[in-house]
Amino acid sequence: MPDTEVCSIVDLALDGMTCAACASRIEKALNRVPGAMATVNFATEKARVRFDPARAEAGRLIEAVRKAGYDAKVVTGAAREAEKIRHRENYRRELLRFWVATALTLPFLAQMVAMFGGFHQDLLPRGWQFALATPVQFWIGWRFYVGAYHSLRGGGANMDVLIALGTSMAYFFSAAVIWLELDQHIYFEASAVIITLVLMGKLLEARAKDKTADAIEALVRLAPKTARVERHGQTLEVPVESLAVGEIFLVRPGESVPVDGVVLSGTSGVDEAMLTGESLPVNKGPGAKVFAATLNHDGLLRCQATGVGSDTALARIIRLVEEAQGSKAPIQRLADRVAGIFVPAVVIIAALTFAGWWWLGDDQSGRLVNAVAVLVIACPCALGLATPTAIMVGTGRGAQLGILVKNAAALEQAGKVEIVVVDKTGTLTEGRPSVTGILPLDGRTEAELLSAASALEQGSQHPLAKAVVERAAERGLHPAAATHLTAIPGKGVVAQTETGIVRLGSPPFLAAAGLAADHPQLSAWQAQGMTVIGVAKGSAILGWIALADRLRPTSAAAVAKLRALGVEVIMLTGDHSATAAAIAAQAGIARFAAEVLPEHKAAEVAKLKAEGKTVGMVGDGINDAPALAAADVGFAVGEGADAAIHAADITLMRADLMGVADAIALSRASLAKIRQNLFFAFVYNVLGIPLAAFGLLNPVIAGAAMAMSSVSVVTNSLLLKRWKTS
Repeated sequence: MPDTEVCSIVDLALDGMTCAACASRIEKALNRVPGAMATVNFATEKARVRFDPARAEAGRLIEAVRKAGYDAKVVTGAAREAEKIRHRENYRRELLRFWVATALTLPFLAQMVAMFGGFHQDLLPRGWQFALATPVQFWIGWRFYVGAYHSLRGGGANMDVLIALGTSMAYFFSAAVIWLELDQHIYFEASAVIITLVLMGKLLEARAKDKTADAIEALVRLAPKTARVERHGQTLEVPVESLAVGEIFLVRPGESVPVDGVVLSGTSGVDEAMLTGESLPVNKGPGAKVFAATLNHDGLLRCQATGVGSDTALARIIRLVEEAQGSKAPIQRLADRVAGIFVPAVVIIAALTFAGWWWLGDDQSGRLVNAVAVLVIACPCALGLATPTAIMVGTGRGAQLGILVKNAAALEQAGKVEIVVVDKTGTLTEGRPSVTGILPLDGRTEAELLSAASALEQGSQHPLAKAVVERAAERGLHPAAATHLTAIPGKGVVAQTETGIVRLGSPPFLAAAGLAADHPQLSAWQAQGMTVIGVAKGSAILGWIALADRLRPTSAAAVAKLRALGVEVIMLTGDHSATAAAIAAQAGIARFAAEVLPEHKAAEVAKLKAEGKTVGMVGDGINDAPALAAADVGFAVGEGADAAIHAADITLMRADLMGVADAIALSRASLAKIRQNLFFAFVYNVLGIPLAAFGLLNPVIAGAAMAMSSVSVVTNSLLLKRWKTS
C-alpha cells in the first residue's frame, strides 16, 4: 500500500460491470499498478484508489481498467452530475429495449404455458419463432456478447459469458434443427425468455441500487442554492457558491442556513436534525455556531461565514458517507474470493453436466437443456451485492441519525465491541464545569485565590481552566496572564514569576512538589463527585477550588442500554479516585480507573485488548486521540477536537453517549443483513446449480430465479432504511 503521507486518492466511475466477477477483476487490475491500492464497489459502480503520485497517476489507472475490458472516468463534481444524467438516459434506453423484448417474447409464453399443460406441439410456426427470437438474441442481447468479449479479452469471465454462452447454445441448436430439418424440439423460447428476464432483473436491480444511495442524495438536496448577504451596504440574494469566508449573511425565519458560520446578532431556534438526528430545535444566540442546511425556525439571525463550499460540515458529512459507502468490509473477502473463480467453475460444471447426460444416453436436447440451466442459474451478482448494499444503506441511515462511520470495516467492527472505555469530562459529563467551592487558606480572600488561579489559567482551552477564568470574570477580576508558563497535561501548570514559582493543579501534582496537599474539605468535595485543584506559591498552598461537571442527562440510560447490548462500560479519568467513584456511581458504571494521565489512556486500552476483548474508546479531546487510535473502534463526539475526530472510526454528531449504543446496535443490524444476504446468495447457488445439473430446473425458471436473486438481496438491504433507535 502507498505511504499515507504521500498518498493521493481518486474516485473512478466504472462502466461495463455486470457482476461481482467484474468488480473483482477490475480491483485486481488496479492493484497491479505499482503504488496503487484499490477497492471496487459493485453496488456503486465506483472504485476508490489510493496511489503514490510518484509511481502512478489517474491516466494509468484508467488505462489499467480499460485493459481489463471495462471503462473508467475520474469522478468530479461536474462529472458526478453528468454521470447521473448518463445513468438516467441509459436506464430509459434499457427500459425501451425491455418492453420491445417483452413484446417479442410474449408469444413464446403462450407456447410455454401449453407445454406445461402437456401439449408439446409447436403453437407457433418454427419460422415465426426464429423471426421473433433473432432480434431478442442479437439486438436486445447484444450487450451480453459485448460484455463477454471484453471480459474474455481482459483474461477473465463474468456473468455476460454465462448468459451469452447459455442463450447461444439454445438459439443455435434451435436454428440448426430448423435448417437441417431435424426431428428435435427447439428452444427459441428459452433463449428469448432468459434474455428478457435477465434484462428485467437488471432494471429492477438498478432501481433498487439507486435507492441505497438515497441518504447521500437527501443530504445533497438539503444544501440551499442561494444566500442573503450584506454587500456594499445592501442585502443581496446571491448563489451560495459565491460566498466567501468572513462575509456577513442573513437567515430569515423558515430559511435554511446557507453556509457554516457564527451568529453575530439575533436569537432563534435552529433545527439541526440533519446533523445530529435530534428533532428538538437548538437555541442560537450571539457567538453560537450555525451549520449549512440546518433550518432556522422563528428569529432573524445575522451571521458571519466561517466555512463555505467543501469546508462546511454538510460537505464533510457527504464526503465521509461516500467514502464509507465506497469502502469494503472484511466480511466481503469470502464473496470476493468466490466471485474470482466462480464463472470458470460454472462453465466446467455445465460441460460436465452435458457430458454426464451424454454418458447416461440422454438425447441431445436433454443434455443441452440441463447445461443451459446450469449456465443461467449461476450468477454471482447476488454475491457481489450482498455486502456493499447493506453497507450503503447502513452508513446512510447512520448519517441521518448523526452517526458518521469512517469506513465499512469500522461499521463491521463496531458490532463486535465487548468493552466501551469512556472518558469522563465531556463524554459522561457535559464538559462545562463550574466553580462550586472556594477555600482560601492562611487568611487570604476568595478574590485573591481566584485572581491567582485565573492568572495561571488564562489562555488555556481546558474546561476546568475556562470555568476558573469565567468565575473570576463574574467577580470582576481581570488579572494579567502569568508568563513563563509550563503546562503538564493531566496534572497542572507551573509558572516562574519574580516572586517565585507558582503552581496550580491536582492534589497529587502539588504533593509531588513536596506540598502538604491535604485538607478535610477536599475529601468531602471529592466524595460528591467534584474535581479539586489547588494553587501554591513557593512552599505554601494558597487555597483550594472545587469544580463540578454535571453528568449528562442521558449518560445513565446510555450505560444501561450498552449493558443490555452485552457491552461492559469502563470509565477512565485523570480525577481523584473519590471523584471518579462518585461519577461512576451516578452513571451506573461498576469499573473505572482514576488518576490516569492522558498519555496513559492508550496503554489502558491496550491492556483491555490484551484480555482478548474487542474494545471501543469514546472521547472528545486532543488528549483522547492516541487512545481512540489504539482501540479496535474509536468513537469521537462531534463537539470534540478535530484531532479526536480524525483518529476515530465513528463520529457522533451529538455529544451523547447514547450515540455509542445506537452505533453498536446499527452495526449489528447491518451485519445481520450482510449475513442474511450472503446466506441467501450462497444457498441460491448451492441449491440451484445441482438442481439444474440433475435436470430438475427448466432454463426459463432458472433465468427468472437468477434475475430475482440480486433484486431480493438489494431489497433485503433496503429494509435497513426502516431501522430506528430504541
